[in-house]
Amino acid sequence: MTLPPPASPEPRSDDKRTRRRAPVSDHSAVGSLASAWRLPRVTNGKATGLSLPDALFFVGIDWAAAEHAVCVLDPTGRKVAAFTIAHTAAGFAELVRKLGKLADCERAPVAIERPDGRLVDTLLEAGYPVVPVKPNAIKTWREAEVLSGAKSDPGDAHVIADYLRVRAHRLRPATPFSSHTKALRATVRSRTDLVEARVAAINQLGALLDAHWPGAKAIFADIESAIALAFLTRYPTAASAARLTEKQLAAFCAKQGYSGRKPAAVLLARLRDTPAGMTDPVTCHGVRDAVLAQVGVLTALNTAIKNLDRSIAEQMDTHPDAEIFRSFPRAGTINAAQILAEWGDAREAFGHPDAIAALAGITPVTKASGKQRGVSFRWACNKRLRTAITTWAANSRFSSDWAADIYNRARAEGKDHPHATRILARAWIRVMWRCWQNNTPYDPILHGAARRQAEHQIAA
Repeated sequence: MTLPPPASPEPRSDDKRTRRRAPVSDHSAVGSLASAWRLPRVTNGKATGLSLPDALFFVGIDWAAAEHAVCVLDPTGRKVAAFTIAHTAAGFAELVRKLGKLADCERAPVAIERPDGRLVDTLLEAGYPVVPVKPNAIKTWREAEVLSGAKSDPGDAHVIADYLRVRAHRLRPATPFSSHTKALRATVRSRTDLVEARVAAINQLGALLDAHWPGAKAIFADIESAIALAFLTRYPTAASAARLTEKQLAAFCAKQGYSGRKPAAVLLARLRDTPAGMTDPVTCHGVRDAVLAQVGVLTALNTAIKNLDRSIAEQMDTHPDAEIFRSFPRAGTINAAQILAEWGDAREAFGHPDAIAALAGITPVTKASGKQRGVSFRWACNKRLRTAITTWAANSRFSSDWAADIYNRARAEGKDHPHATRILARAWIRVMWRCWQNNTPYDPILHGAARRQAEHQIAA
């Protein structure tokens, strides 16, 4: 994995060469930035955090599903060892044993394209410096070194080891997260995946009802709500609700503990005012099975998400950094956990808030060559972190006058909502990073005093 590019200042909106920004968030991604650890920041070729020791050997591993190719080079580039190991406990033990015969673990850094997994965990637990490398960087390096275009797993392992050897001055070992953070990340990411699955299931159920029974979709505000799912369980087709009366619907709502303010007459009118549903007996039989299947999926997803919500709340109560992230306005528990899980707790890995901003995709990317200069949206980032931070930043402006002022000024300059939100998020990251580094919860009074002092110094 290569390190995030240096942060760039936000471009002026009146620059004709500046392209329009992309939305605040996009599809979630997994990859090198989604690892369970962080790399120290590098500025002007110098590390501000951890650094590789003087290595005696450089190890490259080409990861695969069944077996992994391993190559070991000395500082001159001479191949010392090359072998394969199986993706088993015995294979991992063999790897550690063979590497242990070469030198002390601190003197044999390991480069691998995969940023997480049990192989990486095994190497970290054994004490080896693990350096995640970006697959695209290895691909480019291989094309420059192997002119014939030949490719094999042992050859890729050699390329990775040579990449580590030559670029050791630019690469840094990963910093593991604490057990608290790894546990929180697993829970938070699972919840996010389930929420996305629920959105897909809602859309599928909605499309099914639109095609066969629109009234069932219109009767309640949200078809994923408990009462809507209970209604579909009781009345899965239009034929099953053909004789539903106002009195029966009122009794059903009372039994389900309906908390809406709409009387049964209004709900029944919604049901009847939509286009009539399918009543053909043969078709209804198939529709009934399909609706009940979708209801079962949504019910299970709702239950699982609620269980994960409780788990996240419990983990946040015991996480050492939870109080810091929950102290910010409108952060809450779930959103604060989403930020903390991706931000992590490796303080030595981030020597400046711009490193976090680049990781989160908040800062743009500037490309300049000769007279040409362009500023574009940063796509290469931790998209989960970007979504979490921009979601919170957008909400924070409703509880913080300072945040609202930054957002409103950005909108007044012609920025659209996503761009203005990223500007606000970058400002918040500076504050959050300082609180995180100092192990101090956010205090709006101290924040206001610091801002006034800075403004006074600028005016003076």
